Amino acid sequence: MKKIFAEANEYNLKDFFIEEGLSVSSFRMGTISVLPGERVPKEGVSVHEENEYSYIISGGMTGESGGEAFEISGGMGTLIPAGEEHWCINESDVPCEICWVLIK
Repeated sequence: MKKIFAEANEYNLKDFFIEEGLSVSSFRMGTISVLPGERVPKEGVSVHEENEYSYIISGGMTGESGGEAFEISGGMGTLIPAGEEHWCINESDVPCEICWVLIK
């Protein structure tokens, strides 16, 4: 088995590639600290071709996914299906720490 990861970007994103024989799979994983008052993305919505699984380590966020409002807080997990538009904002006075994985 061979594992390779890319350098982190502004969202602390890492690309992982796992090779087993003739099969290669990949996923993206990262962490983010969303500061009080910060919105992700800064404008508009996010949408990607992978399912997004997130675990909220601490803090909380409000936002919209698939046209429905949501609230999340520390200890909760989320799934945003591939192709679903979403955004969130930290309306609290503490950072929101999130670990997330994108899987195709």
